[in-house]
Amino acid sequence: MALTEYGIVYANHIITVHFGSVVSKVGECLLRRGPLSLRDISRLAESDINQVKDILYLLIQHNCVQAFSVEPPDGSENKAIVQYIVLFNNVLHLVRYNKFSRVVNQELGSQCGAVLDGLLSNGRLTLGQLIERDRDSENTIGSESIRESLQKLVASRFVERIPPPEPVLGKKEEGPDAKKRDTKAAKIFEEPESLEERILEAATLSEAIRFPHIFREDSSSSLADNDSYISEGKRKLHDVDSSDLSNEVIWRPSFEEFIRRLRHKACVEIVRERTDEGCAIVLKAMLEVGRSQEKKVKTDKSAPMSMGSIYEEVVKTEAGRTMLQERVQACLEQFSATSSNLPAFVIEADDSYIVDFKSIISVALKDEMEAVVMRRYGKEAFRMFRYLSQEDRFVETNKIADAALAEKKDTSQILLKMWKDSYLHMQKLAVTGVYVPFLLWKVNKLSVSRQILDEMYHASLNLSLRLTHEVDSEKEPMSKLEGASKERLNKIKAKKMLLSSIRFKLDDAIMLFHDF
Repeated sequence: MALTEYGIVYANHIITVHFGSVVSKVGECLLRRGPLSLRDISRLAESDINQVKDILYLLIQHNCVQAFSVEPPDGSENKAIVQYIVLFNNVLHLVRYNKFSRVVNQELGSQCGAVLDGLLSNGRLTLGQLIERDRDSENTIGSESIRESLQKLVASRFVERIPPPEPVLGKKEEGPDAKKRDTKAAKIFEEPESLEERILEAATLSEAIRFPHIFREDSSSSLADNDSYISEGKRKLHDVDSSDLSNEVIWRPSFEEFIRRLRHKACVEIVRERTDEGCAIVLKAMLEVGRSQEKKVKTDKSAPMSMGSIYEEVVKTEAGRTMLQERVQACLEQFSATSSNLPAFVIEADDSYIVDFKSIISVALKDEMEAVVMRRYGKEAFRMFRYLSQEDRFVETNKIADAALAEKKDTSQILLKMWKDSYLHMQKLAVTGVYVPFLLWKVNKLSVSRQILDEMYHASLNLSLRLTHEVDSEKEPMSKLEGASKERLNKIKAKKMLLSSIRFKLDDAIMLFHDF
C-alpha cells in the first residue's frame, strides 16, 4: 500500500521524537522523495554532506534506512550509485517496542527480554557489546546468561543477523517476453511489488546465515553430518568461518517475526470474539503447528496440517488438556463452514487443514470500517455501507434505499457525503429524457482501507503530540509538590496513561490495516 500524506507526517514525527529535528529533515526528504543518493539528500535537505552521512549511519543503525545500489545497464562503464531508502514499516515499529518486548517476556522470560531491550534501544549490537552493556547496568545478568538468551532469541527467530550493508538490486527485465514471465511467476509466487519490498528481498540472507544458531545445532548431530541430502542452507554453514561465533557478528531484532506473532495473536482474539474459547484454543494450536513452516508475514494461508498434529498441540496446553478429539473436530468443522455473517476461517483439503489468515483478518477489517461509518455518518449510512460492501457491482440509489430501509431523498444525501470523503465510488449514467443523471454506487474496499488508515495515522499523530505536551507539563518532582499542585500533577499522569492506552489500541488497528 502506497504511503499516505498523514502516514508520511506521522512517520516523520516518530523520527523527530526518537532522533531529533535535525535527523527528521533527512527522514522527511526520503519519505517524500523516495530513494536518493547521498549528494541528492544533502542538496534537498540543505545540510552538510558529512552531517548527512552521520544521520544516515544513525538511521541505518536503528534499522530505519537501507542502503542499496542498482546494477548499471549492460555495457555501461558507470559505477553503481549507492542510494538510500527509508523503511517506513520499521519507522512505525519504533512505537511498538513495548509490544515486542512483552511478546518475548511472555514466551522466553525476563532475561531474554532484557537482551532484546538492549537490541531495541540500540538497533544493532554484537554479543560483546551486549555483554558490555550488561556490565554497565544496575541489574546485571552475567555474560553466560546473555549468550544463552541470545541463542534462545535467535532460535525463536526474534533476533537475526544484519543484512548486507549495500545489496545490489538487479535490473528488471523489459520487453514482451519479460512481461509474460512476470505474469506466470506472479501466479506461483508472491512477487514483491514495491521498491522497498524488492530492496528488502535483495538484502534478505539465507536462513542458515540469518539464524545461524539454529542450523549450527542441527549440523552438530551425526545424522546431519552424514546425510548426503543436507540442505543448501546447512551446507553453506560448513563453509562459514568459525569467526561467526565471535563478537563480530552483529545482531538486530527481527521485526518480521514480531509482526507474525502479533498477527497470530490478533487472529486468535478475532476467533474468540466471534465463536468461543474452545475454538480460540484450537486455532492457537494450529498456528503453533504451522509457525515453523510459515516463511513470510503476509502469506494469506498457513501450511497444511493434519488432525493428529493439531490435537497433539491442543492437549499440550493447559487450557486444552481436557478437550476431547471430537470437540477439536467440531471446531475445525465450524471453521470450515461459511455463513452470511462469517467466511470460512480454515480450508479443508485432502485430510489436511489450512488457516486462511486473510479471511480471519477481513472480518476484523469489515467491523472496523463499519464502525467508522457508523460513528461518522449514522445508522442509515451504516446499513447502506454494509449492503454495498456485500455487492461486487455498482448499485442504483433507489435499490440502496430499499435495502437500507431509508427515505430515497435522504439516501442520496448520505451517499454523496460518503462519496465526497472517498468512502464510495460513484458512476453517472445519462438516461434519455431525464435531466438528473442516473447514479450508481459501489464500495471500493481498497480505497476505503487506505482512507481509514490515513485517518488513523492522523489520529495517532494528534495523540502523540498531545502526549508530548502532557509530558512537558510534568516538570516538578512529586516530592516537592503539595496541595493543588500535587493534585494537578496526578491529573496529568492520569491523562498520560489514558492517552498512552488509546494510542496503544489505535496502533493495533493500524497494524490490522497495514501490517497484517
